[in-house]
Amino acid sequence: MNLLYSNDKKGQYPDSWYGATATPLADFPSLKGRIKADVCIIGAGYTGLSAALHLAEAGRDVVLLDAHKIGFGASGRNGGQLGSGQRKEQDALAALMGQDDADKLWELAEDAKTLVKSLIKRFDIDCYYRPGVANIGLNPKETRELHSYADYLNTRYGYDSIQKLDSAAAQELCPSPAYDGGILDMSAGHLHPLRYALGLGQAAADAGVRIYEKTHVHHIQQGPRPSVRTDQGEVDCEHVILACNGYLGGLNRKVASRVMPINNFIAATEPLGDDAKRVLNQDVAVADTKFVVNYFRLSHDGRLLFGGGENYSYRFPKDIAATVRKPMCEIFPHLKDVRIDYAWGGTLGITVKRMPYVRRLDQNILSASGYSGHGVGTATHAGKLMALAIQGQSDGFDTMARVPAIPFPGGGIARTPMLVTAMTWYALRDRLGI
Repeated sequence: MNLLYSNDKKGQYPDSWYGATATPLADFPSLKGRIKADVCIIGAGYTGLSAALHLAEAGRDVVLLDAHKIGFGASGRNGGQLGSGQRKEQDALAALMGQDDADKLWELAEDAKTLVKSLIKRFDIDCYYRPGVANIGLNPKETRELHSYADYLNTRYGYDSIQKLDSAAAQELCPSPAYDGGILDMSAGHLHPLRYALGLGQAAADAGVRIYEKTHVHHIQQGPRPSVRTDQGEVDCEHVILACNGYLGGLNRKVASRVMPINNFIAATEPLGDDAKRVLNQDVAVADTKFVVNYFRLSHDGRLLFGGGENYSYRFPKDIAATVRKPMCEIFPHLKDVRIDYAWGGTLGITVKRMPYVRRLDQNILSASGYSGHGVGTATHAGKLMALAIQGQSDGFDTMARVPAIPFPGGGIARTPMLVTAMTWYALRDRLGI
């Protein structure tokens, strides 16, 4: 079974609020026959779109292939949060890699935020970008930990964009009985992810990228000039970029053993009207401290967009709305009877260390994936870093490539049941408050 087609119709966006509030680009053709290019990129999400755009602007002849459509995968379905830092906290990265590399990773993460904001501005991408992401804890201990981390970032990096929220301030921001205090980062932000992806796609096309949709890659022949083979065509090229994330399948075994696809789900309620003030009192996004994170924000038309719940199979649950309603009502019990107008799922890639897997798989084949829920900025930036590496400027790419990445136990065969066991334990810890 192939995740590319397990839950979706070929070449169609899911029935999401994002899809309902975005204007799709004109269809791009499918690849038929043999063509040549300087660079062939597989996957038209944030990673592939950014890599294609930056390479085309540098004068390279770029072909971009996607089995479905631009922004079809996680890039068009996610929570839309542009967070600060890496997916792993800076003090943990220092313990993992040493302080020098941890500091470099912080700089790269700040560059990622700046890059997203600059692309939105430069190409006038109407994706409703707004500043502000709050991280909120479930108890006083977690609040203290969040405050301590804010102090660490301020002391180590001079990062002063975070406001510490005590319990009263957090309740003023987000009046949920489940939450205590937290932090509010006004240098982070949130956006409409599909509109952002489509804006990048239009910019790439305008820069001369040759885009082919509904073009499924099934094999890469390595060599001095790699050959990328599709159902009806072939690309002869100098460099290949893998930008497939959770939809990689068996295209590369080394990546597949280190990047695990999991499914996450989002629901959009009916417009809440005055009741929106019982959810959020600022136009910011929120993520909590649960291991299986709840994340949410209000849409520009007054709906609650709430992400919660995961599964690890090839199939989405039959009733996605019910899957999301359960954690939503744990945070906002008063919404137990609210109508859900849209509910959708998507597949993302995670790693054991919860850090991206960025590697040179061969001298002329690069890959970046496994953003573990932190992909809006990191994936966009990873695409640029790979574009720079192909041009001989690999410092940032090499820093990301030094992040340790161990295979999942069981590799590509037994990893799913073993991950389910581990995640079930952590979910139980969440429920018990351990």
